[in-house]
Amino acid sequence: MLAMFLRINRVQFNDYKIMSKKENIQEEEIKNEPEVVQSEENQEVEEEVVKEEPTAEELVQVEKDKFLRLFAEFENYKKRTSRERIELFKTAGQEVMTSLLPVIDDFERALSHIEEDKEAEELRKGVLLIYNKLYNTLEQKGLSKIETKAGDTFDAEIHEAITQIPAPTEDLKGKIIDCVEKGYKLGDKIIRYPKVVIGQ
Repeated sequence: MLAMFLRINRVQFNDYKIMSKKENIQEEEIKNEPEVVQSEENQEVEEEVVKEEPTAEELVQVEKDKFLRLFAEFENYKKRTSRERIELFKTAGQEVMTSLLPVIDDFERALSHIEEDKEAEELRKGVLLIYNKLYNTLEQKGLSKIETKAGDTFDAEIHEAITQIPAPTEDLKGKIIDCVEKGYKLGDKIIRYPKVVIGQ
């Protein structure tokens, strides 16, 4: 009976040893698992830290790019302002020129009426002298006439049609028959469109 008791106890002891070995192995695996995870997390954190700190060359390159962009923007600004300044100088006197155009028209009308009067030769010379002086001064500042004569083709970008009348001949249909008011340009900009009558 004692032998049997010892045999049972030995089997139980062996089972206990086997079980305890299994438990120890499982515990070690469980203990090792978090360490592996922790070590992987530590590696990721270390990699992130390494990635966050740029090298001196990268910093220099970033600053160089910023400088080049800033320099390009400044060059564009200089070109734009100089272009705007040139345009402003070209058309700075536009308001004055526009206000003087009726005076030129009056001079031209006066000259056409004086030419009909043969006795007013001296008056015509004086008015013509003043007209030429005024027009030449304005011409030096960039004013120029838009040449428009009867028979020219009507162009809506250059001419302003005030009325249409039946064309006296077939070849004048859609063309300018008469110029009622002359047009002027200041530089390349039209400041007054010629008012014309066109044939229908």
